[in-house]
Parts: sequence; C-alpha cells; structure tokens
Amino acid sequence: MIENIVLSMKDDMVNTLMEMIPIVAISPESGGKGELDRANFLEKKLREIGPDEIIRVDARDDRGIIRPNILARIYGENREKTIWIVAHMDTVPEGDRSLWEGDPFKPYIKDGKIYGRGSEDNGQSLVGALYAFKAVKISGIRPRNSIGLIFASDEEMGSRWGLEYVVRNYKFGDGDEFLVPDSGNEDGTEVEISEKGILWFSITVNGRQGHGSRPDLSLNAHRIANEIAVEIDKELHVKYDARDDIFIPPYSTFEPTKREANVQNINTIPGKERFYFDCRILPQYSIDSVIEDVKNICARVERNTGATIDFSIVQRADSAGTTDRNSEIVQKLLRILREKRGIEPKLVGIGGGTCAAILRRRGFPAVVWSTLDPVEHSPNEYCKIDNLVKDAVVFALLYVT
Repeated sequence: MIENIVLSMKDDMVNTLMEMIPIVAISPESGGKGELDRANFLEKKLREIGPDEIIRVDARDDRGIIRPNILARIYGENREKTIWIVAHMDTVPEGDRSLWEGDPFKPYIKDGKIYGRGSEDNGQSLVGALYAFKAVKISGIRPRNSIGLIFASDEEMGSRWGLEYVVRNYKFGDGDEFLVPDSGNEDGTEVEISEKGILWFSITVNGRQGHGSRPDLSLNAHRIANEIAVEIDKELHVKYDARDDIFIPPYSTFEPTKREANVQNINTIPGKERFYFDCRILPQYSIDSVIEDVKNICARVERNTGATIDFSIVQRADSAGTTDRNSEIVQKLLRILREKRGIEPKLVGIGGGTCAAILRRRGFPAVVWSTLDPVEHSPNEYCKIDNLVKDAVVFALLYVT
C-alpha cells in the first residue's frame, strides 16, 4: 500500500524539486545568502501535509544571518523513539558557469534526469524524504515508532549552524535512530556506516614582493608555497599509508586544492601566497599527529628559506567511529534493499563528511544511504527521476516497517 502511494506521487516529487532548485540556498561563506527562502518553501510543504509536530530550530550565524533548521514528526504508537531522516537544504555554488549546458538554477528535464545545482546533493533525497513522510500521513498507518524529518542548513560548510546546532538545542530520544541519505552509489548497494576524519587547512607563505627581473631582491612566496605543498603531499602519503577495505578509497587522502590569487601581473614576484589542503584520514590515525607533521614541515621550510609561514585549520572533524552493523536501522535497511530492490547491499566507509558523523559522536545509530550517480558538486549536476522515486519508496518502508 505505502509503495503505491509513493509511486502515485511521482509527478508531485518532480515538480517540487523543479520548484525548489531556483530557490538558491548557498552558504554565506560561499557568497550566498543562506537557506531561509528554501526553508520557508519546505515548511509550507510540510504544513500542507499536517504532521503532529513542526519545530524550527533556527540559528543566527556570525554574520547575523538566520540559518534555519526544520524538524517535523508524525507520532507513532511509541513516542519515545523516533526514526529520523536527515537531509540538508544548502548547496555548493555552481562553479564555472561556462561548463554548464544551461543555467544551474533553471532546472530542466532531459533523458529522465533533472538538471540543476543541488538537484542531487541533497535535493533528490530531501524531496524523496518529504514525500515518503507524506505517504505515511496519507496512508493512515500509525507507525510502531514516531517518524521524523530534519531539514538542516550549513552541511556543505561543516554543519556548525545546521545539525550541530540542532543536537545542542533539541532533545532527541535516547533510542532515536537516523538515516542520512547524502551518499551512495549508482545501484544503491553501498550502505555507509563509517566516515574518515576530515582536516582542511591553509598555509600562508609571507615572502617579499619584487620585480620579476630582480629575484635577488625578493623572496618568492609562490615558489616556497610549491615546495611546501610537494613536501606535505609526499610525507603524509608515506607516513599514513594504511589501508582499510571498508572505505572508498581504502586509504587516507591528502589533496592540495584551493590556491588564492596572489599578484595581478606576470612581472611581479609574489610576496604572499595562500593555499589549502583537504585531508580525509582513516579512523586509526590521529588528526593531531597529521597537524603536527604539517607544522614541522612548515617550520623546516621556514628555517631554510627565511619566509614566515602560517598554518591555520579551516575545518576539523575527527572520525566518529562506526555504527554497529547489528543496529536496528542498519539491519532494517539491509532487509528492505534485499526484499524490495532485489540487491545485495554492502557495508562501507567513506571519505566524504555527512551529518551522520555528528550523530555518531553522540552515540546515535546513524546510517547513510541513497542511490546516486557521482555528479555532486560537478557542472551539469543531475538527479535521476527513477532514483528519486525508488529511494522515496525505501524511505517510506523504513518508516513503517
């Protein structure tokens, strides 16, 4: 019954996602105005469903901007335990618009896919969870446990004003369990129960600016930054080289990523250079140890070159450990996937950070699953309509089974 209700709402799901994508929800840290407009859109949809409870747990960030978080519940026979689905409302910026075939915020459908920024990450699961929740309400089924939705802000920038804020300001039940549909693979076989630790850091090299023809009078911060980046890349990969096959990929990663602009013209030697690393570290390793090694490399290069080198942590999230594979929500999800999707799921760990880590740190069983192509954060991001609908069926079954 519940499956048929979900399937009957396919067009509504597509229309809702198409309506939501143009409501841009980029973090202020990334140049956007935040998630408030999108949250108000979703709250209106929730009120039309008519759950037993809707709560706003809004934060006000360092800029004074409201960062909304919405919680909704339908009461079950047992109100002491709630099965929650957690999705995030924010998206990353579109990046280089020239790489998009159309406007990133004017969605269109092609070959069974909805194209647009945030269509998959996390729009697909956000809308799917909304309609799974609605299907339970329409069905009249009183679930064994209460069921809930959390639509959170700020996930793309670390969740300080999103789920981290919610767990500090909302009292969850001791027995609550959580599904976070924010990672997965193309056939839905990957069920994530563990995440690597995350460390983002910046290195700022302060040299001495000068004319391109007089390097003898300058101290080239660009060259020194390159030297440090290469040393960090080599040393960390050699020292932290363990493998754990539950993870994808099965090793720690240390990737140089962003580099800020230095000088405007070719014939000026830059006196300042700042670049960044994104590290995803296996749980067996200490992030403090990685930080110490990076600082030692900076100190060594500083002594050898005479430059002043500053190290700064941009984001840190220590590994939250692993959800017990025998927990009720993990076993229920595995059973639904076998019986209803006809697949044999496998338990995995990932390097990407999700809201599940926040919940695991507080002792809650949290599992991450959805059916996704690897197009998040990329140009021409899309959501397969088939994935949207089929995942919504799984969400609904997870609620009422």
